[in-house]
Amino acid sequence: MKHTDQGSKAYLFSIVLVAVIGGLLFGYDTAVISGAEKGLQAFFMSAGFAYTDTLHGITSSSALIGCIIGSALSGFCASNLGRKRSLFLAGVLFFLSALGSYCPEFLFFEHGVPSYNLLIVFNLYRVLGGIGVGLASAICPMYIAEIAPSRIRGTLVSWNQFAIIFGQLVVYFVNFLILGSHANPLIDLVDGVNRVLNPDAAAWTIATGWRLMFVSEAVPAGLFALLVLLVPETPRYLAMTGRDEQAMQVLTRINGAAEARSILSDIKATAHEKTERLFTYGWLVIFVGIMLSVFQQAVGINAVLYFAPRIFESMGMGSPMVQTVMMGVINILFTLLAVFTVERWGRKPLLIYGSAGMAIGAFGVALCNLVPGLPPLLSVASIMVYSASFMFSWGPICWVLIAEIFPNTIRGAAVAVAVAFQWIFNFIVSSTFVPMYNMRLGEMGDKFGHMFAYALYGVICILAALFVWKLVPETKGKTLEEMTKLWQQRRKG
Repeated sequence: MKHTDQGSKAYLFSIVLVAVIGGLLFGYDTAVISGAEKGLQAFFMSAGFAYTDTLHGITSSSALIGCIIGSALSGFCASNLGRKRSLFLAGVLFFLSALGSYCPEFLFFEHGVPSYNLLIVFNLYRVLGGIGVGLASAICPMYIAEIAPSRIRGTLVSWNQFAIIFGQLVVYFVNFLILGSHANPLIDLVDGVNRVLNPDAAAWTIATGWRLMFVSEAVPAGLFALLVLLVPETPRYLAMTGRDEQAMQVLTRINGAAEARSILSDIKATAHEKTERLFTYGWLVIFVGIMLSVFQQAVGINAVLYFAPRIFESMGMGSPMVQTVMMGVINILFTLLAVFTVERWGRKPLLIYGSAGMAIGAFGVALCNLVPGLPPLLSVASIMVYSASFMFSWGPICWVLIAEIFPNTIRGAAVAVAVAFQWIFNFIVSSTFVPMYNMRLGEMGDKFGHMFAYALYGVICILAALFVWKLVPETKGKTLEEMTKLWQQRRKG
């Protein structure tokens, strides 16, 4: 592929396209549970132990334990294996998890016979995929940020979030197609115990449907692992490991020869990744990175994404899977809004406006559950506003900032810490949502839990807006090397 003095945009975009498949797998793996969780719950409810809501919440969220592990390891992997080989490792883990979740009985258990030990093995396979998600979630935006020219870096990193949401939409469609004319199991409390209502109608979904949903991920996972082998290592990692000639070759193909020399000079001036400590630039930069991650999850978005069919069913909607697919389409459209405005409007305004929109949506859902007689359509519209507001703000922009704000010298370790906190809070939110959503109080019954959950998320959205306004720096138009100077000045100030 030829390149000019301006560099080759086709080469750059082909590299980014491969990297964002990791984002697609991130979205696919985390959202596949939304279609599979009710069949999975009914399958294990037939075992000889009490499969409670709390245990199901943990099982539905078990991949997030792996995400915490994977993101915590991402700094070590990024610094020692390199960005490219770390992404290949993530692809392999996605692939193995898809096969294992499809058939957790492999080698050791009788097929189709649920047991407590089989539940443990299933969760271990989900944890394995979660480790892949944790690696990809930290390293994909890092890889894109280190490849991309500063003038379009925000846009290209935002495409990673688009791929995450697109992966979720794809899996919503795949789950919908797999379910077909088959019934999802209806589960309700009978005499204080969860029971499957009309198990004969849901027999195929309980025995087979959830398995096909998990194994469908093996196709994009295998493709990603193969394509990663064809992309280059990032020039910043190459320079920081003493491979200046290779770094120059990659930079030249992307930026052109003249600009490549200037970029390589800036990289070399700050390339001491192996020797600088995490708090070299003070505690504030690490705190900002961590809190960006915490707020992205504490606003509660993944409780909606993971349990969307269950939520729409509780609102009295006729076809919850159709509503879920509609929400996925809206999410795609509003993620594109961020992609095309992040370099024009900046990072901070999008985060603040998005926080306000999410608060309105969350309080709207809470109000619908507090005031009897309001139409279900108002509650659905509030959910859509809440979700759409996240998609043009905290969804993509959090990843852009995490990839941008840290100096080169601590980026690998700092991103690992920030993303680990993201997955810790993702697990906390996701594993507590079902018990909190089902809380009952007096005459309100379970409407109290529905109201409380979204009122809590609405308050957190307001706190998130205040945090961004006061502490988060604007990174639009700044090179990664300029972030080093920014934090040095803040530390001195």
